Amino acid sequence: MPTGVAIQDVREQLFAAAERVLLRAGPSGLTSRSVTEEAGCAKGVLHRHFADFDAFLAELVRDRIARLDDRAAELRAAAGRGTVAGNVTGVLTELFGSVAVAIVGLVVSRDGLRARLRETTPAGIPLLTEAAAVVAGYLAAERDLGRIAPDADVDSLAPTLIGAAHLLLADRTGDAADPEAVRRVVASALAGVIG
Repeated sequence: MPTGVAIQDVREQLFAAAERVLLRAGPSGLTSRSVTEEAGCAKGVLHRHFADFDAFLAELVRDRIARLDDRAAELRAAAGRGTVAGNVTGVLTELFGSVAVAIVGLVVSRDGLRARLRETTPAGIPLLTEAAAVVAGYLAAERDLGRIAPDADVDSLAPTLIGAAHLLLADRTGDAADPEAVRRVVASALAGVIG
């Protein structure tokens, strides 16, 4: 792209390009050059908006974490409707879509990125930690409605469900997991707390 041509929504354009590169080439293929080439802009555009590539990646991850807030509100609003296992299965399948799986791989593979993300996610793996909080919030709402046992430890159940879903859905290059397999795992994990 020629110098001096304004790009609308630079951050979002660069983030979308980074996601496409992640999906196509994985974390090892994600470089500032691959992102800017994918976005169709000069490499300097990224560096004008972000201090360095890890700063860009940290903002990408934080942006995707922030999007969980909308999903969390939707999920809490679903409390009392449908089945608990069905609602959890749906959110886990959505949360572990191919982009989220690729972002988790990126976070795990880049020490500098994880260090920057410690400012906002002091423990755990960023994105997975926040996803566990979303699930725990939903399970707590269901517990408050009496659809889950009053003594259910939702703060332990949530990361258990996240870990199980991640194992089933973590292969960004393979076929999507069978939704029925995810449902069976969720139903099994929740069997002791659903009346």
